[in-house]
Amino acid sequence: MGEDGRVLAGRIQMPEDAPWGYAIFAHCFTCASDSLAAVRVSRALAEHGLGVLRFDFTGLGRSEGEFGRHGLSGDVRDIVCAAGAMAAAGKVVRLLVGHSLGGAAVLAAAGSLPDVRAVATIAAPFEPDHVLRQLGESLGTIEEHGESRVQLAGRPFTIRRSFVEDLRSHSEEEYISNLRRPLLVLHSPTDRVVGIDNAEGIFRSAKHPKSFVSLDKADHLLTQGRDASYAAKVIASWASHYLDLEGHRDSPAP
Repeated sequence: MGEDGRVLAGRIQMPEDAPWGYAIFAHCFTCASDSLAAVRVSRALAEHGLGVLRFDFTGLGRSEGEFGRHGLSGDVRDIVCAAGAMAAAGKVVRLLVGHSLGGAAVLAAAGSLPDVRAVATIAAPFEPDHVLRQLGESLGTIEEHGESRVQLAGRPFTIRRSFVEDLRSHSEEEYISNLRRPLLVLHSPTDRVVGIDNAEGIFRSAKHPKSFVSLDKADHLLTQGRDASYAAKVIASWASHYLDLEGHRDSPAP
């Protein structure tokens, strides 16, 4: 259930055996929980022993509400609500994984989730308003008239001025510098949507412990299955050092 009472749709990907930890996967801008990256990374993490909730942000996929109004703040609230629902079900979330704008969202949400012990980002922008470039000439229309119908990823969305203003109001540098949790940054040096300089900004702003892994030759959406599987394998291995505190096992299965 979202903060405003609207229902958020999601699915928990469970491993065959008892999970050694639970995670939330936050999908990319205008994507949904059934996007290739969300499905492949969640399944691969489950294969390595994690239970993973992937859900649709407000107004996307099967979730209720209006997309294009609340910006990053809405995504952050959705993540916090999803983590609360998991905790209420006895599945306390210890790891946040975010892809693209979802990466910016988990960095911002972590400060409101004291149970989270580690954060991983995949192809995340250093500044959330990076996604405004996708609006093209429609951005001027939104700023002048308050809203505009925009084609994003082949689908029409109504984007409002409040969405634009919210994205511009966030400072990832502040969230990152105050993260106080282990951070793993994964990014492709050939990413043409969110350039590798964004990973540099995130990594530079973070305090130790922090790690960077290059997703060599991967595209922004991880459309190649091998790239998503590799990212998940690295995340699971890295996270096991911080999440496996109850002694279920020393490390995730290969």
